[in-house]
Amino acid sequence: MKPLVSIIMGSTSDLPVLSKAADFLEKMEVPFEMNALSAHRTPHEVEEFATGAQARGLKVIIAAAGMAAALPGVIAAMTPLPVIGIPINSTLSGTDALLSIVQMPPGISVATVGINAAMNAAVMAVQILSLSDEALAKRFDAYRESLKEKIVKANKDLTEIKYNFKTN
Repeated sequence: MKPLVSIIMGSTSDLPVLSKAADFLEKMEVPFEMNALSAHRTPHEVEEFATGAQARGLKVIIAAAGMAAALPGVIAAMTPLPVIGIPINSTLSGTDALLSIVQMPPGISVATVGINAAMNAAVMAVQILSLSDEALAKRFDAYRESLKEKIVKANKDLTEIKYNFKTN
């Protein structure tokens, strides 16, 4: 089974955040790979990965980095594949990484999710893949329906909480 999504982290210290993306892809039955590559410490390996990603059959790349956070943008500069960037909260509450990833020059885009929002990056990857995979689209629709059901149940449970001046 060939991976469709690649999860790239700047350092394995990012794994606790990125595991949320892996968990969601696993739940959606999407084949993926995980690697640690650094735009600054392993630039040749990043170039090799990015320029060969499409030929290897990858469809979406999720790239996470903190601090200077060049990894998602560098990868996006070298592949036509969609890149989803995750800013990691390592310094300055992650705002340095967020600004680094979101402020790409025209023509080189990185879809950027919130700080440490790995699950949303995986959700976006699944949405992209669902455009051409009907079975995955059905699994994703069921997941979205479960979110709705969870809130409907929570709202119903709130009616059971009693206060003297609560009217519902």
